[in-house]
Amino acid sequence: MRRWLSRSPLDPYVLALLGTVLVATVLPARGRFADGASVATMLAIGLLFFLYGARISPGEAWAGARHWRLHALVLSSTFVLFPLLGLAARVSQPGVLTPELYQGLLFLCVVPSTVQSSIAFTSMAGGNVPAAIFSASCSNVAGVLLTPVLSGVMLAGTGAVSFSAGSILAIVAQLLLPFAVGQALRPWLGDWMGRHKRALTLVDRGSTLLVVYTAFSAGVVAGVWQRTSPGRLLALLGVLVALLIVVLLATAGAARLLGFSWPDRITTIFCGSKKSMATGLPMAAVLFSPQTVGLVLLPLMLFHQIQLLVCAGLARRWGARRQGAHPRRSGELTSAATRRARHPGRTLGDPFRSDG
Repeated sequence: MRRWLSRSPLDPYVLALLGTVLVATVLPARGRFADGASVATMLAIGLLFFLYGARISPGEAWAGARHWRLHALVLSSTFVLFPLLGLAARVSQPGVLTPELYQGLLFLCVVPSTVQSSIAFTSMAGGNVPAAIFSASCSNVAGVLLTPVLSGVMLAGTGAVSFSAGSILAIVAQLLLPFAVGQALRPWLGDWMGRHKRALTLVDRGSTLLVVYTAFSAGVVAGVWQRTSPGRLLALLGVLVALLIVVLLATAGAARLLGFSWPDRITTIFCGSKKSMATGLPMAAVLFSPQTVGLVLLPLMLFHQIQLLVCAGLARRWGARRQGAHPRRSGELTSAATRRARHPGRTLGDPFRSDG
């Protein structure tokens, strides 16, 4: 099984998510069990955001804060470009996407960027890792506030998200308060969390799987899958692939026009084109009704796998070209470093534009 998982193009965590969806489809939570699962999900969401707050280190990320143009571009891509593209995709319904799938697409567009994979791919490709740490962390902190607000604005009139006093209180209690407590306790928990990364990863992923099971169980009981055909799912995949391609090209082009060095371009591309499933799934469980949240989550889950496959391929390709371009002799290394210092906008193996 381990050998098969290592060769599979799918991330094992994504396979676990798909398995959870299958279990929820065949054996959905009903009755008292559903009530208990709902309470457990609320507690799991609070725990997740507490861990997010305790994990993000402002001091560690501050080393990359001076690249303010890069961070502004990443935040603009995450919370401006993506939402605008989502609104432009309104023409796809109802002919291509159902209203529920389109609501999920809009929610996907307002979710913050990933942290772990953005940093990992940036490092693999030879990008600016300190800037990636700051940019991805800043995106997630901003997303705790911006994602619920943008969801309410963009989905106004659909009935999917309603901002009543009760819903605002739920957001504060389940998202903002645990996140703030985690940030406040980080000085005392940081070292302990660093020593128990594997266990905390299991808690993260186990809590997310519980959120997915509860959400899709409610959707199955409400009959949402009966309103979605295989053709609609294929159309959704096409829309998501097109969305990722447009954002990749836009972030690469904007970074080049701003004169970024190649390491900074890598950081911009990877941090500005991704969406966090770990943050988005529990947010959706709070913001959307149980009857619709199952299909709302589907675009985010599919986009997560697409972005992993595409960005992993790009990171390997750029990393290999970067290592292949490294001169072997120290004199050549000094000469190459001097040329890069004189021409910071030039790149090594940039597939979006060849600078010679």
